[in-house]
Amino acid sequence: MPFRLNRLILRDHCRIAPLCAVFAGVFLGLFAFSAFVATPALAREDTLQEIEERKAWDEKRKKLREERRKKKGVTKKKSGPPAEKIKIAFLTQEIKIPPALSNLDPVLTDEGVYGARIAIVDNNTTGKFLNQDYILDEVTVPLDGDLTEAFKKLVAGGHRHVVVNLPATDVLALADLAEASEVMIYNISAPDDALRNEQCRANVLHTIPSRAMLADALAQFLVKKKWKEWFLVIGPREGDRLFAAAVKRAADKFGADIEEERVWDFTADIRRTASAEVPVFTQDVDYDVLIVADEPGEFGEYLIWRTWDPRLVAGTQGLVPTAWHRAHERWGAAQMQNRFRREAGRWMTSVDYAAWIAVRSVGEAVTRAKSTDFTKVKEFMLGPEFSLAAYKGIKVTYRPWNGQLRERILLAAPRSLVSVSPQKEFLHPVSEVDTLGYDKPESKCGNPG
Repeated sequence: MPFRLNRLILRDHCRIAPLCAVFAGVFLGLFAFSAFVATPALAREDTLQEIEERKAWDEKRKKLREERRKKKGVTKKKSGPPAEKIKIAFLTQEIKIPPALSNLDPVLTDEGVYGARIAIVDNNTTGKFLNQDYILDEVTVPLDGDLTEAFKKLVAGGHRHVVVNLPATDVLALADLAEASEVMIYNISAPDDALRNEQCRANVLHTIPSRAMLADALAQFLVKKKWKEWFLVIGPREGDRLFAAAVKRAADKFGADIEEERVWDFTADIRRTASAEVPVFTQDVDYDVLIVADEPGEFGEYLIWRTWDPRLVAGTQGLVPTAWHRAHERWGAAQMQNRFRREAGRWMTSVDYAAWIAVRSVGEAVTRAKSTDFTKVKEFMLGPEFSLAAYKGIKVTYRPWNGQLRERILLAAPRSLVSVSPQKEFLHPVSEVDTLGYDKPESKCGNPG
């Protein structure tokens, strides 16, 4: 009834043509805005529906392309030598899933593999013109399975490039096998700085940032903002202590001060007691930013908005340094985000991105080195001519002295990209990206470079 009355009013006013046009435009604009504001849930459903529609259209376009190829006879086998096969393996092992502290974030059991799958498609896009066929073999070892045996089986099957989603101890164990001497292992998930320094291996490349790179990226931004006094809160786990060590190194490197350092050792359920415990835990400290080291996410989120003084939170929660984030859309990243969501049905993570980088590195090196020979591909990948476009505004390369991927680090809040490091104020004689993590003069890695 209200809408009918509005139509009658509109008709009466529109007897005067100019007034009609103005009135109709205002009315329709207000009606459309009210409908949008009144139905936020519908807008969210439309977004999810669009994802499903894109999937359906992708499948439809794929079928149409196949039909066109058949009509043109493209699918007929061409005379000539068979395509050269380039095998890449994706190796991971099941892990024991800990109890979830929040139902908001899904527990991921497939990190990395979708990034590798998308990269294989990208490699074959170029490979089909060079008579090359890239093949991805996915191996998931059971929780109580033999990881070493699975790796040896891959090598015996002709794999020379193995992408691994494994902890640092397993990466080292595989790299030290006699069978791994002529294999390149791509570490996509272990951020341990020791893997890039005293425990580095010549047959391991790291496409995931180290903890030192993440801490340096955050430190540069905070120092640039002149927030140089930090309160460091450290969780009880080994990863927390390692990230805290990286933060302390970054503070010394860029001129910040750790005003206070405290260990979070509460055993009670923080979800129920945060409002009472966090203010007491954070009082009597004069600081600009609270830096939290809580890699599993057990308590860090509950420090935000609950500190004794009104202060910012950064580190593993709050403002987070990361290789990839769902809010990243610059430099063509929106295209990758959409591709990944259509394929995986979820957001891309840093591990997925690192897997994509690893597989694409093989394809890029093979194409530009004009060879599938393992030694030539490895030398080219670590050489000065290798580079890869990776949605970061600059092409990524590898540091020859420790095998670490050079890349920009995103600084992100939960729903927005805040900044990108290295910050322009921090210069370097070779590459500004080498201000993040261990530079060649600092490196304790024995690899030549």
